[in-house]
Amino acid sequence: MSNIPLMPMATAVWLVENTTLTFKQIAKFCNLHEVEVQGIADGEVAKGIMAYNPIISGQLTKEEIDISSKDENRDLQIKNTDIEISSSDKKIKKYIPLSKRQDKPDAALWLIRQHNQLKDSQIAKLVGITKNSVTAIKNKSYWNYNNLNPKDPVAMNLFSQKDLIEAIEKAERRIKREKKEKEKAKKSREVSNNE
Repeated sequence: MSNIPLMPMATAVWLVENTTLTFKQIAKFCNLHEVEVQGIADGEVAKGIMAYNPIISGQLTKEEIDISSKDENRDLQIKNTDIEISSSDKKIKKYIPLSKRQDKPDAALWLIRQHNQLKDSQIAKLVGITKNSVTAIKNKSYWNYNNLNPKDPVAMNLFSQKDLIEAIEKAERRIKREKKEKEKAKKSREVSNNE
């Protein structure tokens, strides 16, 4: 079955707990073995898995469950496998495990030392810490500065090499723009001084 629901095991847990569907129907819908569904019902399989309601996610309707509950030979029909994912270019915040979060200041220090053209706000955005923390690390006033150890954030998988390159290119464009603006201002001062 190619049309399986999101989180099949959690969906199976919900269907076992909240419907009168047969184990065979649930197993077929969730692409599990009937014995696994029996194990869920007996509390031997999927211990600690939170039940996931397929009605809320729009993959099943109450009517579909009711119809299949009345006819044990009828398979459940998944309503929608195309879960809407925003197609905008907004970056989705990536989950950073607790063990890696303590590495963020180390990553910020590495970026400050290796890519000093980056603004504090760019470093903060890349690493996922506050701009104030970046500024404090830069000024050596960060509360734990003496224990920081510069580490490459790409190697630590905090963000991709592509993200870093884009940030550096943006910083270089900003620097060129600021340089042109300074030259323009200098020329206009010279012209006004000569008049």
